[in-house]
Amino acid sequence: MTMHADNKSDVRNPELSIVIPVYNSAAIFPELYRRLSENLSDIVSGFEIIAVLDGCVDDSYSVIHDVHIRDSRVKLIELSRNFGHQTAVTAGLEYAAGEMVVIMDDDLEDPPEVLPAMIARLKEGFDVVYGIRKRRKRSIMHRIGYSLFYRILSRLADVSIPNDAGDFCVMRRRVVDALNSMPEKNRFLRGLRAWSGYRQAGFEYERGGRYAGKSGYGLRKYLALAFTGIASFSYRPLTFISLAGAMIASASFFLGSAFIILKVAGLIFDVPGWTSLAVLILFLSGIQIMTTGIIGAYIARIYEEVKQRPKYLVNRLEGFEQEER
Repeated sequence: MTMHADNKSDVRNPELSIVIPVYNSAAIFPELYRRLSENLSDIVSGFEIIAVLDGCVDDSYSVIHDVHIRDSRVKLIELSRNFGHQTAVTAGLEYAAGEMVVIMDDDLEDPPEVLPAMIARLKEGFDVVYGIRKRRKRSIMHRIGYSLFYRILSRLADVSIPNDAGDFCVMRRRVVDALNSMPEKNRFLRGLRAWSGYRQAGFEYERGGRYAGKSGYGLRKYLALAFTGIASFSYRPLTFISLAGAMIASASFFLGSAFIILKVAGLIFDVPGWTSLAVLILFLSGIQIMTTGIIGAYIARIYEEVKQRPKYLVNRLEGFEQEER
């Protein structure tokens, strides 16, 4: 078994690298490869396709291996288990050798046909051109959830993260090097990309539907990624907790003072309403548990960082110079 390293393994220097995190895409990858080849062969002097297999349980390895045998531009990184989408992309970026690097998913929802226009836009003098999804072929609830998340994130984040912009992008080498230099493990790449600065531009496109199969990204993973994005780029949830605590404490003080004054003045002799009192106690208990959970989530991320484990482990490489790490 091998471990990752920051040094790039490929001695060649292609103009473009395409990093693709792969999860159970045996039925999709041949079509993805075909469309990438058709759209990129005439616009760059050379390119490599880096498929990062993130704990696949289908025939993705065999399918991509067969493509690699026919075309050495296709390279394969198989991780030792499922480390998650953002970590798989990170692995691909650390092995990418191109002067320009594309990040795109394996499901063909991001069409390869828009890459020539995005690359042309990059060559106008930008360091990053990121895709902006102007339309999604997903359920109404999915679209509402995405839109709501980006609006909340834009309000909370300490850096300006563009609305409706996912990981799909093309970047220059210096931006990739900057991302690779960031040691954090809980990664929200579109946020790190925005944080890096440089000259960035959006490119609107219509996102398609998944070409085949079923997405491995369920609600739980979406929510985890959403909270990672917020926790990585904003301390405001902790500020809100402090403000809420101060407001509740102030309200309790004034309410308690009012009861004492009324009691001393003889205006009340009993305080009825055990039901309302129980509801109030339950409400405050719920607030306390929720705030403890939010604080705990930040602490858990600190714990993950201080353990200093590698971001991922590599099971095998194909198309790179083989070396033990």
